[in-house]
Amino acid sequence: MNFLSLVTGRPGPSGFGSASTAEQVTQGMDASNLTVLITGGASGIGLETTRVLALHKAHVIIAARNMDAANEAKQLILKEDENARVDALKLDLSSAKSIREFADNFNALDLPLNILINNAGIMFCPYQLSEDGIEMQFATNHLGHFLLTNLLLDKMKDTARTTGVEGRIVNLSSVAHIHTYKDGIQFDNINDKNRYSDKRAYGQSKLANILHVKELSRRFQVNTEVAEEGVNITANAVHPGLIMTNLFKHSAVLMRILKFFSFFLWKNVPQGAATTCYVALHPSLKGVSGNYYVDCNDVKPSAFARDEALARKLWDFSSKLVSSVSKA
Repeated sequence: MNFLSLVTGRPGPSGFGSASTAEQVTQGMDASNLTVLITGGASGIGLETTRVLALHKAHVIIAARNMDAANEAKQLILKEDENARVDALKLDLSSAKSIREFADNFNALDLPLNILINNAGIMFCPYQLSEDGIEMQFATNHLGHFLLTNLLLDKMKDTARTTGVEGRIVNLSSVAHIHTYKDGIQFDNINDKNRYSDKRAYGQSKLANILHVKELSRRFQVNTEVAEEGVNITANAVHPGLIMTNLFKHSAVLMRILKFFSFFLWKNVPQGAATTCYVALHPSLKGVSGNYYVDCNDVKPSAFARDEALARKLWDFSSKLVSSVSKA
């Protein structure tokens, strides 16, 4: 999408653009046969995504650290549609222990899983380490979702195989993925406090979100070549756009100043949730995997984000980190 389309909201090849809302891009769709899990689905664009998918009759499970907020979100949706199917489970993405407990709890429910939306995240926070000793933005935005996805993949594969319905994984990335460290991912210095930049660390984690789906998609395709049944799951990344949400709590003043001078680039929450809902539900994306979407249209990300070798290296690095945390 070019700058003019972004400012004017002019639709792209998909028929949608920056002015499209989540309700508009899913109009007429029936999701009654789908179970959706969304992280951070209790606030901001996550809540709007939950609301719209639930109104389309999907069974939505909110994975949230703040259970009070998650239950409030559920009640808000039920007021709009008393037949909506929304549930909530506790999840702290910065904690490997919490993620494993969440996966166990979810699997114990014996529910199918058609769509996984890795939506939650933190942004521009001061340097700190997670309880597992990993830089917080990388731990929460990437590594937590990496582990969660791996723990739920068998459930998604089984659901796709038994139902014949394509599974979809959606990672929320950001245009900020272009503003990262010199080598893209600083594998040897993930926890280096002296080199830490809150903005570049965020960009690094958002780059990792795209590389994650790139490698996931490659692995799904490889499995298809060697297995009779194949893997009927796609994985794509999205940039929701600039939306003033709680993500900006660490730089609220700066962001308000920025918004004052660039008001024409910002979206409201229904517009911000549109691309996620489009990639999660739209039939035109059946079989499409490994892409990056902006304003509901396929866009070429940065050179780092297209680097297959970097994606494989990140996968191996993340796997080792997760393993080391589990043994600690």
